[in-house]
Amino acid sequence: MTTAWDLSIVALGVTPDRPVEQGDLSLALAGAEVFDLIEAGALVVDGDRILPGAQAPTGDPLLDEAVVALKREEPYESVEDWLWRRGRGLSSAYVDDLAREGLAPPPRRRNPLRTGPAKPVDSTVRRRAEERWAAGGPVLAALASVVGIRDAPAEDAPELAADAVAAVLAAVGDAVQELGAVRQRKAIEDSAFDNIWRGY
Repeated sequence: MTTAWDLSIVALGVTPDRPVEQGDLSLALAGAEVFDLIEAGALVVDGDRILPGAQAPTGDPLLDEAVVALKREEPYESVEDWLWRRGRGLSSAYVDDLAREGLAPPPRRRNPLRTGPAKPVDSTVRRRAEERWAAGGPVLAALASVVGIRDAPAEDAPELAADAVAAVLAAVGDAVQELGAVRQRKAIEDSAFDNIWRGY
């Protein structure tokens, strides 16, 4: 299993400090895929750019889809652009994949995370993800903290100092903040529109 799968299972299986927004989780999953693809030798992060590596199958359908989606021509793609492009609808894809593999019940609604999702079924995959979560794996903890599942423990910070890791985590954090600002602007605009109609 992968960091992205583990993050999906954790997001479905724990009670977060605040509701997990589907868009935030999608961005974090796209970041998790970058870490999984680095480990698989399918890409390298150089500064803020994603350089493609081997195109060999990873054995995971969603990661293989991500490998095929990598831009393979210079100037290559920035980590931020990758997160926005790859992240679109990615949380739903992972929930659907978990359901297809029998690791979670099928989602009941369009956004299963917002309305009390069904917990992942008991399995070795779920137990492994929970063990990694309990052990406080720094990358998994950092990604989870970005989407509000829990605060990232400060003692893990030194392990996150590698340039590629830091670049990806910073890009995920910036993208989630940007998406939050967009949601806030939309809420303000909707509220102002409602107030205009109430005045008539």
